[in-house]
Amino acid sequence: MTTIDTPLEKVLGAKTAKALADHLELHTAGDLVYHFPRRYDERGEHTDMRGLQIGEQVTLLAQVQGIAVKPMRQRRGNMLEVTIGDGSGATLTCTFFNQAWRERELRKGRWGLFAGKVTDFRGKRQLNGPAYQLLSADATQDEAAEEIEEFAGALIPVYPAAQAVPTWVIAKCVRTLLDTFEAPPDPLPAPVRANRNLIGIGKALHEIHRPTSQEALQVARYRLKWDEAFAVQVTLAQRRKKAAESPGRARPRKDGGILAKFDAGLPYELTDGQRSVGEEIAADLGRAHPMHRLLQGEVGSGKTLVSVRAMLQVVDAGGQAALLAPTEVLATQHFRGISAQLGALGRAGEIDGDPAGTQLTLVTGSLGAVAKRNALAKVADGTAGIVVGTHALLYEGVEFRDLGLVVVDEQHRFGVEQRDALRAKAATPPHVLVMTATPIPRTVAMTVYGDLETSVLSQLPRGRSPIASHVVPPEKPAFLDRAWRRLREEVQAGHQAYVVCPRIGTDGTEEEEPPGDNEPARRPPLAVMEVAPILEEGPLRGLRIGVLHGKLPADEKDAVMRRFAAGDLDVLVATTVIEVGVDVPNATVMVIMDADRFGVSQLHQLRGRVGRGSAAGICLLVTESVEGTAARERLDAVASTTDGFKLSEIDLEQRREGDVLGASQSGKHSHLRLLSLLRDTKLITDARAEAAELVGDDPSLSKYPALAASVAAFVDEERAEYLEKG
Repeated sequence: MTTIDTPLEKVLGAKTAKALADHLELHTAGDLVYHFPRRYDERGEHTDMRGLQIGEQVTLLAQVQGIAVKPMRQRRGNMLEVTIGDGSGATLTCTFFNQAWRERELRKGRWGLFAGKVTDFRGKRQLNGPAYQLLSADATQDEAAEEIEEFAGALIPVYPAAQAVPTWVIAKCVRTLLDTFEAPPDPLPAPVRANRNLIGIGKALHEIHRPTSQEALQVARYRLKWDEAFAVQVTLAQRRKKAAESPGRARPRKDGGILAKFDAGLPYELTDGQRSVGEEIAADLGRAHPMHRLLQGEVGSGKTLVSVRAMLQVVDAGGQAALLAPTEVLATQHFRGISAQLGALGRAGEIDGDPAGTQLTLVTGSLGAVAKRNALAKVADGTAGIVVGTHALLYEGVEFRDLGLVVVDEQHRFGVEQRDALRAKAATPPHVLVMTATPIPRTVAMTVYGDLETSVLSQLPRGRSPIASHVVPPEKPAFLDRAWRRLREEVQAGHQAYVVCPRIGTDGTEEEEPPGDNEPARRPPLAVMEVAPILEEGPLRGLRIGVLHGKLPADEKDAVMRRFAAGDLDVLVATTVIEVGVDVPNATVMVIMDADRFGVSQLHQLRGRVGRGSAAGICLLVTESVEGTAARERLDAVASTTDGFKLSEIDLEQRREGDVLGASQSGKHSHLRLLSLLRDTKLITDARAEAAELVGDDPSLSKYPALAASVAAFVDEERAEYLEKG
């Protein structure tokens, strides 16, 4: 019998096993049996070709509708053109060079599976030299076709595939495997299976690959989704229990301290959201085990003020607080902003400082030797109650006297090891506050940040202005001219503007990629160093234009930002270095070039740089994406709403949900293969409840060794650490 640990070479032979290993990273029977179909085709229920995108790797169930042999123009030989359709009215051309013999089998009326990359040639969509397998009982077909025909009348699984290993080859391998496969002991405890009416693991694995009916398939998928959700939720339940029991140091609120003086001097009232979230955090800090809280808030919702109040509470209690920012630009912005907020309270020991206050220190990699020595000395002896810095805070030589709170801004920009290194600088585990302006759907937070308490700031402070967003499309070229006129109008009204480009440029390494056969080359993304001079000489002639990107020396970046903030520049042409933390209330317009090259959350973050003052903001999304494409739909969605949570769901739908488990960080396969974090809300909630009850009774899963092994396989130690470090 074949078990999940059996090498594929023993089941399928060396040649096939090597192909699966090289192209799909499938090495064992377990790897292959958990390589689930991504969809199922039925004869008579065909894939709609109308939604195919150029560049997409596809597998289609289609019918041959026409065939022609033509001489090639540029070289000797013939080209075979086969027109296929799927019954939706759309067609696609398959081209084969010097393979006229295929005309004998690709006869009109034949159905088959066709796999390849969708390209465009002279306005026609095509598959160039696709792999194909005809569905027929014709005796002239090879063994694979005959095997496919065995179940072609039922559900045909379509697998995630590679060019060298098409879906029907994978299907054949799976069938061979299932003939001798012995499922492992069922990892789900019998009470959980009974409570949730779940079938056994062996039956589920057979039905997911060779479903006997649509109903049986759905039952199998539901069971396997449960395995994924339950493994993650058990891990998080174990982490929560461990965190609740871990020792920490309470940092309770102090009457009449720095925080009280700070609150009394605020020139405005806190929003209801800031007040309630502040109370949650204050209560956490007052407990004797470490806070681990995620603070979500839209751009401009006042997260930084909430974090400053938390840091002051810790300073009042005799500790230090560190704010970790992903870039020097953002760290410097935070330092200046917090300095302005604290005023004399942040300058204790100086002539104009408040002796009841503390000191604020900036630590970045570009500090000079003397300034760095002074800053590190203040951190080490505790003079600096609040330390703001970049990853430079993680280096050896940065020692805290008593680190009580770590605030991580824009946590998705840091690796888990970096965040953990800062926590390790505390004598006892510090309290941790993670802030993000990228809203996270509730089920994602429940699945990925399930060991963090979550707070949401949904209210914008008074005085913030609305932002209008519009797509500037290729089918209306006059719109781009109007965009530049609109920008000039804002500058003439006394405001400022951003122009954002996807890359820096000028280094000579970003050449246009050579085209493939019959495939047009796609130009590289627009670059700051190319766009800035074009604007200076063209539509923005006469305006004061500055340039900002990540490769500028730190002092130059700082100088440019100071000039822009002071109003000495009208327009800042920049990369996404301005994505977070940059706060210039006078900036009212942003033009994003090649907007389709950015993700939804990035676009949402970027446009949050405008409308930060009393004047309304406008964001113009310039694109070459035409109507009907996924990229254009994404931009239309961004333009249609400023609701970050709605946009985060759109973003999640368009990327692989499994990445949330850190697969992209570890370089391993994601184990969320079936679970949808958006559509399976109830299942995740149910799994969370079952996991909490199980772990409450048996934290180490000593009664359920099969479950412990399954959890370890789904959420290995590297992913468990990723979840734990948040």
